[in-house]
Amino acid sequence: MFQKIKWCFFLIVLFNQNALAQLPDFTEMVKTNGIAVVNISTTQKAPPEAENAPEEPQLPEGMPPEMEEFFKRFLNEQGGGYVPRDTTSLGSGFVISPDGYVLTNSHVVKDADEIVVKLSDHRELLAKVIGTDARTDVALLKVDAKDLPAVTIGNPNKLQVGEWVLAIGSPFGFEQSVTAGIVSAKGRSLPGGNYVPFIQTDVAINPGNSGGPLFNMEGKVVGINSQIYSRTGGFMGLSFAIPMDVVMNVVDQIKATGKAAHGWLGVQIQDVTRELAESFGMKKPQGALVSKVLPDSPAEKAGLQIGDIITEFNGQQIETSGDLPPMVGITPINDKATLKIIRQGETKTLDFKVGLLPDEADKLAEAKTAPKLPHNRLGVNVIDLTDAQRETLQIVKNGVLVQDVAKGTAKDAGIQRGDVILRIQNNVVRDAADFEKIVTKLPAGKSVAILIQRQGSPVFLAIKVEK
Repeated sequence: MFQKIKWCFFLIVLFNQNALAQLPDFTEMVKTNGIAVVNISTTQKAPPEAENAPEEPQLPEGMPPEMEEFFKRFLNEQGGGYVPRDTTSLGSGFVISPDGYVLTNSHVVKDADEIVVKLSDHRELLAKVIGTDARTDVALLKVDAKDLPAVTIGNPNKLQVGEWVLAIGSPFGFEQSVTAGIVSAKGRSLPGGNYVPFIQTDVAINPGNSGGPLFNMEGKVVGINSQIYSRTGGFMGLSFAIPMDVVMNVVDQIKATGKAAHGWLGVQIQDVTRELAESFGMKKPQGALVSKVLPDSPAEKAGLQIGDIITEFNGQQIETSGDLPPMVGITPINDKATLKIIRQGETKTLDFKVGLLPDEADKLAEAKTAPKLPHNRLGVNVIDLTDAQRETLQIVKNGVLVQDVAKGTAKDAGIQRGDVILRIQNNVVRDAADFEKIVTKLPAGKSVAILIQRQGSPVFLAIKVEK
């Protein structure tokens, strides 16, 4: 019996040793690369006192001069007057070249009047902003120093889901903090970050880590830690990094011109849902569905149409709508590119010249509502748009205004009062009468794709036609 227990104990120890041997050891990597990671502190100067000072307290009239002087002195000593204060914040960064170029996030240095870079040897140097790019959240800084330790840039495209990665930064000001985890997903699309295919990890990232490097197991930087997803403000297992191929593209442009330019196609797109795929006759949901083609854009010049489904860009497959913007954005301006699309069940190829992304997107207003009309087969009441509504919505022609939606498939699909219906399947809706004609011919019990405009943004919805 004792012999069996001894053997079991031996096997458990052996198993634990083997398991520990398989875990990565980051010590050498941290020693080699930690010296290139920096702490970034920024200061935003307080506005002038005169512009923000509250009104001085009014003392009672008729007060003796000696008492008035006493109260004024008391209020000043107690901080009764306005005292302007500078605003400070912390972030992380890393040296990318020995001559003093430093990378961090654009939001770390936004509106900063003074930027101080603290090196691993505790030297503090004033930094100059060479350029920033808000769309990718990248900022390039420069400090006056030579022979600085610098990181090695890696290839994020070689990262595999499940691969170990490591972050070094200054969460909450705790400098040179090291955390590790795995790659959870690649090519994530986040709100406000359409031009970045984020690397998702479970590496512990907290406020102050922003701008710090994400290393692979070779000790090469594959991303800049940029965002976390949290309901509390702290780490919850969802961290996102900007891939270094996107970052270095921006860096090269900033060094050359002082700013970054992004490629532009000129469309608004959305995912192809299962219901939409069925309505378009597709075997599976895939690609980016075009819901709007902007006038005088590269897309319009190439012949792209509303309802087209983009499945490839320059030979790269488009699985979801989030795949397309980063591919276009990183393509040099005026380069020729090729799209593979599905139009009414047929596969086509379109060539276009990549344009320059405008600074601001279109801003459209929401439509006004009008009196109720009887429901039709879709359970949707529509009316013609007035000239005033067209001007407000910037819709030159076509379209009908949704005035009311009954309980049923249309409401379940997300049609709302105030939406403008522009198309049903491949049919342009010119007016309310046209809408009724199109609806009466729809096949009962089948899903149809309806293009609407809501608050200035076009979107396709799939609705099952009532029998």
